[in-house]
Amino acid sequence: MSKQENTGEKKWYAIHTYAGYEKAVQRNLKQRIESLGVEDRIFDVVVPTEKKIKIKGGKRVEEEEKIYPGYLLVSMIVDENSWYVVRNTPRVTGFVGSGVHPVPLEQAEIDTLFARMESDTVKHQINLNVDDAVMVIDGPFKDLEGKIGEVDEERGKVKVLVPMFGRETPVELDFLQVRRI
Repeated sequence: MSKQENTGEKKWYAIHTYAGYEKAVQRNLKQRIESLGVEDRIFDVVVPTEKKIKIKGGKRVEEEEKIYPGYLLVSMIVDENSWYVVRNTPRVTGFVGSGVHPVPLEQAEIDTLFARMESDTVKHQINLNVDDAVMVIDGPFKDLEGKIGEVDEERGKVKVLVPMFGRETPVELDFLQVRRI
Protein backbone atom coordinates (compact mmCIF):
# COMPACT_ATOMS: atom_id res chain seq x y z
CA MET A 1 0.00 0.00 0.00
CA SER A 2 1.56 3.28 -1.06
CA LYS A 3 1.52 6.45 1.01
CA GLN A 4 -0.79 8.12 -1.53
CA GLU A 5 -3.70 5.83 -0.56
CA ASN A 6 -3.46 6.91 3.08
CA THR A 7 -5.75 9.91 3.15
CA GLY A 8 -5.52 10.04 6.95
CA GLU A 9 -9.31 10.10 7.12
CA LYS A 10 -11.30 8.15 9.66
CA LYS A 11 -13.72 5.90 7.74
CA TRP A 12 -15.77 2.75 8.25
CA TYR A 13 -14.61 -0.46 6.58
CA ALA A 14 -16.27 -3.87 6.32
CA ILE A 15 -14.15 -6.79 7.48
CA HIS A 16 -14.94 -10.36 6.42
CA THR A 17 -14.64 -13.08 9.08
CA TYR A 18 -15.63 -16.70 9.48
CA ALA A 19 -19.40 -16.78 10.07
CA GLY A 20 -20.21 -17.46 13.71
CA TYR A 21 -16.96 -15.90 14.96
CA GLU A 22 -17.96 -12.22 14.66
CA LYS A 23 -18.08 -11.58 18.44
CA ALA A 24 -14.81 -13.48 19.02
CA VAL A 25 -13.08 -11.47 16.27
CA GLN A 26 -14.50 -8.26 17.75
CA ARG A 27 -13.05 -9.16 21.19
CA ASN A 28 -9.69 -10.23 19.69
CA LEU A 29 -9.38 -7.11 17.58
CA LYS A 30 -10.23 -4.81 20.51
CA GLN A 31 -7.54 -6.55 22.62
CA ARG A 32 -5.00 -6.26 19.78
CA ILE A 33 -5.78 -2.56 19.29
CA GLU A 34 -5.09 -1.95 22.99
CA SER A 35 -2.01 -4.18 23.31
CA LEU A 36 -0.43 -2.87 20.10
CA GLY A 37 -1.25 0.75 21.00
CA VAL A 38 -3.12 1.71 17.82
CA GLU A 39 -6.13 3.39 19.47
CA ASP A 40 -5.19 6.55 17.57
CA ARG A 41 -5.70 4.72 14.22
CA ILE A 42 -8.45 2.13 14.92
CA PHE A 43 -11.39 3.61 16.80
CA ASP A 44 -14.29 1.18 16.93
CA VAL A 45 -15.22 -2.41 16.06
CA VAL A 46 -18.93 -3.20 15.62
CA VAL A 47 -20.92 -6.36 14.89
CA PRO A 48 -24.08 -5.00 13.19
CA THR A 49 -27.17 -6.52 14.85
CA GLU A 50 -30.87 -5.74 15.08
CA LYS A 51 -33.67 -6.94 17.35
CA LYS A 52 -36.03 -9.61 15.98
CA ILE A 53 -38.94 -11.42 17.56
CA LYS A 54 -38.79 -15.19 17.14
CA ILE A 55 -40.85 -18.02 18.49
CA LYS A 56 -39.17 -20.42 20.91
CA GLY A 57 -41.26 -23.05 22.64
CA GLY A 58 -44.47 -21.34 21.50
CA LYS A 59 -43.49 -18.03 23.12
CA ARG A 60 -42.32 -14.75 21.63
CA VAL A 61 -38.66 -14.08 22.37
CA GLU A 62 -36.74 -10.93 21.45
CA GLU A 63 -33.26 -11.73 20.10
CA GLU A 64 -30.33 -9.85 18.64
CA GLU A 65 -29.72 -11.07 15.10
CA LYS A 66 -26.68 -10.27 12.96
CA ILE A 67 -27.58 -8.07 10.00
CA TYR A 68 -24.59 -9.30 7.96
CA PRO A 69 -23.36 -12.67 9.23
CA GLY A 70 -19.63 -13.02 8.63
CA TYR A 71 -18.92 -9.27 8.67
CA LEU A 72 -17.74 -6.65 11.16
CA LEU A 73 -17.44 -2.89 10.77
CA VAL A 74 -14.23 -1.15 11.78
CA SER A 75 -13.83 2.61 12.13
CA MET A 76 -10.20 3.40 11.34
CA ILE A 77 -7.62 5.43 9.52
CA VAL A 78 -6.02 3.03 7.05
CA ASP A 79 -2.23 3.05 6.98
CA GLU A 80 0.21 0.15 6.74
CA ASN A 81 0.27 -0.41 10.51
CA SER A 82 -3.49 -0.27 11.19
CA TRP A 83 -4.20 -2.34 8.06
CA TYR A 84 -1.71 -4.97 9.26
CA VAL A 85 -3.24 -5.12 12.76
CA VAL A 86 -6.76 -5.78 11.43
CA ARG A 87 -5.67 -8.05 8.57
CA ASN A 88 -3.65 -10.33 10.90
CA THR A 89 -6.30 -10.74 13.58
CA PRO A 90 -7.22 -14.44 13.88
CA ARG A 91 -10.28 -15.44 11.80
CA VAL A 92 -10.27 -12.22 9.75
CA THR A 93 -10.30 -13.29 6.12
CA GLY A 94 -9.89 -9.79 4.70
CA PHE A 95 -11.25 -6.36 4.02
CA VAL A 96 -14.15 -5.84 1.67
CA GLY A 97 -12.73 -3.95 -1.30
CA SER A 98 -11.12 -4.29 -4.67
CA GLY A 99 -8.00 -6.41 -4.73
CA VAL A 100 -5.73 -5.68 -1.78
CA HIS A 101 -7.04 -2.16 -1.13
CA PRO A 102 -9.83 -1.77 1.43
CA VAL A 103 -12.70 0.38 0.17
CA PRO A 104 -14.48 2.52 2.78
CA LEU A 105 -18.24 2.26 3.14
CA GLU A 106 -20.34 5.21 1.95
CA GLN A 107 -21.55 7.47 4.77
CA ALA A 108 -25.17 6.90 3.64
CA GLU A 109 -24.70 3.12 4.06
CA ILE A 110 -23.31 3.60 7.56
CA ASP A 111 -26.13 6.00 8.54
CA THR A 112 -28.78 3.53 7.31
CA LEU A 113 -27.09 0.62 9.08
CA PHE A 114 -26.73 2.42 12.41
CA ALA A 115 -30.35 3.65 12.20
CA ARG A 116 -31.41 0.02 11.71
CA MET A 117 -29.28 -1.11 14.67
CA GLU A 118 -30.67 1.59 16.97
CA SER A 119 -34.28 1.25 15.85
CA ASP A 120 -36.85 0.57 18.56
CA THR A 121 -39.09 -1.11 15.98
CA VAL A 122 -38.59 -4.80 16.53
CA LYS A 123 -39.27 -6.92 13.49
CA HIS A 124 -40.94 -10.30 13.82
CA GLN A 125 -39.11 -13.30 12.44
CA ILE A 126 -41.95 -14.82 10.42
CA ASN A 127 -40.94 -17.92 8.49
CA LEU A 128 -44.01 -17.88 6.28
CA ASN A 129 -44.35 -16.76 2.67
CA VAL A 130 -47.24 -15.77 0.44
CA ASP A 131 -49.05 -18.88 -0.91
CA ASP A 132 -47.79 -21.16 1.92
CA ALA A 133 -50.46 -23.62 3.07
CA VAL A 134 -51.25 -23.15 6.78
CA MET A 135 -53.52 -24.50 9.49
CA VAL A 136 -55.13 -22.04 11.92
CA ILE A 137 -54.21 -23.36 15.38
CA ASP A 138 -55.81 -20.72 17.60
CA GLY A 139 -58.79 -18.36 17.70
CA PRO A 140 -62.27 -18.46 16.14
CA PHE A 141 -60.98 -19.98 12.87
CA LYS A 142 -59.13 -22.83 14.62
CA ASP A 143 -58.65 -26.03 12.55
CA LEU A 144 -59.39 -24.29 9.24
CA GLU A 145 -56.81 -24.59 6.48
CA GLY A 146 -55.89 -21.73 4.20
CA LYS A 147 -53.06 -20.10 2.40
CA ILE A 148 -51.00 -17.01 3.24
CA GLY A 149 -52.10 -13.97 1.24
CA GLU A 150 -49.89 -11.36 2.92
CA VAL A 151 -47.13 -11.15 5.59
CA ASP A 152 -46.67 -8.04 7.79
CA GLU A 153 -43.37 -8.44 9.68
CA GLU A 154 -43.65 -5.02 11.37
CA ARG A 155 -46.89 -5.98 13.14
CA GLY A 156 -46.37 -9.75 13.35
CA LYS A 157 -49.58 -10.38 11.38
CA VAL A 158 -50.50 -12.56 8.41
CA LYS A 159 -53.53 -12.46 6.12
CA VAL A 160 -54.78 -15.99 5.56
CA LEU A 161 -57.17 -16.80 2.72
CA VAL A 162 -59.64 -19.18 4.37
CA PRO A 163 -62.36 -20.96 2.35
CA MET A 164 -65.71 -19.79 3.76
CA PHE A 165 -69.13 -19.64 2.15
CA GLY A 166 -67.77 -21.09 -1.09
CA ARG A 167 -64.97 -18.58 -1.60
CA GLU A 168 -61.58 -17.54 -0.15
CA THR A 169 -62.03 -14.93 2.56
CA PRO A 170 -59.04 -12.95 3.88
CA VAL A 171 -58.64 -13.19 7.66
CA GLU A 172 -55.98 -11.23 9.56
CA LEU A 173 -54.31 -13.31 12.26
CA ASP A 174 -51.31 -13.08 14.54
CA PHE A 175 -48.54 -15.22 13.06
CA LEU A 176 -48.59 -17.33 16.25
CA GLN A 177 -52.14 -18.41 15.35
CA VAL A 178 -51.04 -20.35 12.25
CA ARG A 179 -48.73 -23.25 11.47
CA ARG A 180 -47.33 -24.25 8.08
CA ILE A 181 -48.65 -27.58 6.77
